[in-house]
Amino acid sequence: MGSDVASVRKPGGGKGADAGATFWGRLVRWGPYSALLSLIFTSPRRQFVILAAFPILWVLTQHLGPMLQMLRVSLTDSYPVAQGTDTQFTLDNYVRFFGDRIFWMPFFRTLTFAAVFTLTTLIITYPVAYFLARHVSRKNQLLMLLLLLIPFWVGEIVRTYAIMILLGNNGAVNLALRSLGLIDRPIPFMYTSFSMGVGIVYLTALYMLLPLYSALEKLPKSYTEAAADLGAGAWTRFRRVTLPLSLEGISSGCILVFLISTGFYATPVLLGGPSTTVFAETIAGFFHVAGDEWPTGAAFATIMFVAALLLTGIFQKLMNALRKGDTR
Repeated sequence: MGSDVASVRKPGGGKGADAGATFWGRLVRWGPYSALLSLIFTSPRRQFVILAAFPILWVLTQHLGPMLQMLRVSLTDSYPVAQGTDTQFTLDNYVRFFGDRIFWMPFFRTLTFAAVFTLTTLIITYPVAYFLARHVSRKNQLLMLLLLLIPFWVGEIVRTYAIMILLGNNGAVNLALRSLGLIDRPIPFMYTSFSMGVGIVYLTALYMLLPLYSALEKLPKSYTEAAADLGAGAWTRFRRVTLPLSLEGISSGCILVFLISTGFYATPVLLGGPSTTVFAETIAGFFHVAGDEWPTGAAFATIMFVAALLLTGIFQKLMNALRKGDTR
């Protein structure tokens, strides 16, 4: 009966199926194809090279390549280069930053804002990550994460305008305060460091939440239960057990949020004011004007990039030393 069933074919499909099977069978038995498969998959090193080739190529062309191009432009005297002219390499674009103090204020303001907003984001999102990882059942954690991710399905500009709607003079916050009788006139939240901070914390919360959740979710509950059996109170258990074991997530989240915060442009423009000008706005100004200002903008962007990397490197060193001290 099995042979009878196997012999039954759909009209018009049997010959194609046989042709397909014959083609793939011949391909597998073809000597060069078999030799290629054995050449690729017999060595673990070759497998690693093949698997890593695309990510490495992506990093080189989409990340490192543009950075190197920006560095090259920052060392030229003009860009784009006019036809018939030669480009001269110079360090004047970097000297301009260190020689003119007018650029120092937005530079240090950006680093200060990024550090403060990173700490604020950590303080706000740590309890959320802790509750999600330690007090929500595993079957509901994915649903809770999905609900937290919903606002991030839209772009940065849309979420920034949502903050403007909330904090405006006729926004939801002022209307709620007025309906409760707490204020008589609207509070000017907008175009201040407060409104910009709310926007940046809102936009970067996810990058802090996920590393914290990952670190806390892997923490065995038996550790805190053992500490409780030994007489440790809730605060002692958090300070001596939970917090030290979540330092890796804190470090990763803080680095991500800090680096992202130093590069925000649209949010400070829409939510900030004259007293909250950040370095990204200064950099953008050089690319918006006509003339040979692009190299200066590229130099300033390189300076911010290097400064942010240096600060995150120092922070990472401190966190590593702190983790080693806690494990002793």
